[in-house]
Amino acid sequence: MSDELRDEVEAINSIYGEGCLVPSNDTAAYILTPPGESSSIRVEFPPDYPAVPPTVIGTNSTGQGGKKGDAVRELALFCQALGNVYEPGTVCLFDAIEELARLLGEQAPEPESSDMDSGEHVDSDDFTSLGHIEALKLTKEPPWILSDPVVELRSTFVARCAAVASTAEAEAFLQHLLASDKKVRTATHNITAWRIRGPNNTAFQDCDDDGETAAGSRLLHLMQLMDLWDVMVVVTRWYGGHKLGPRRFALINQAARDSFVRAGLVADTTTNPKKKK
Repeated sequence: MSDELRDEVEAINSIYGEGCLVPSNDTAAYILTPPGESSSIRVEFPPDYPAVPPTVIGTNSTGQGGKKGDAVRELALFCQALGNVYEPGTVCLFDAIEELARLLGEQAPEPESSDMDSGEHVDSDDFTSLGHIEALKLTKEPPWILSDPVVELRSTFVARCAAVASTAEAEAFLQHLLASDKKVRTATHNITAWRIRGPNNTAFQDCDDDGETAAGSRLLHLMQLMDLWDVMVVVTRWYGGHKLGPRRFALINQAARDSFVRAGLVADTTTNPKKKK
């Protein structure tokens, strides 16, 4: 730990309370719990920090009363805040926390419109949550590039990737997909991963297993090996009634890689032109 980081950890905990910034038990990352927020964030400091910026890895947990949507929003805003305030050679966490508070204040929800309380019956399948309503306001369809379906023992895997410029855009694309495509929405799993470069060389990467344990982290690792940035991928699985065991991870990555190849992000090194089913 550098002297700058040691001093910053002590300063953050003295200002916001002990436990605001603590080392993670299982990795070299730190867990940051911004005051007043419902989730904590995993942040990794490179050895030459603050000459280079910290990396936002993802959320660590959702606290009491917190929701997954809140955690995603706070994570996206923190990445934006970090990019806004970071300057090479200067510690930045205090300024990032204060900038996060400012951004959250700007995005405080307005009172719900009266027509939401009109008493009109709305079927639960209409996806009327505010998040999905906002996602449907995208001016155009997200630029998804789909893989060929990968089928094994009646389980089907389809991946789609898209270029994204921010975590907010990635979340909007995902919510739009779930809101607009019932077949995807009702699938067994929708495993996601994205890696995004922010301003001032900040970086954000995150993943979601969606119930397929460890699949998200493996998908993110594939993107790291391919050095893919400013892109997201969603691998949808429809369970066919037969357990695939560890083989499912290879199929998930196979579908994801096919979408990356079709998007022109990586070269196609496949020697057999026939797709394996």
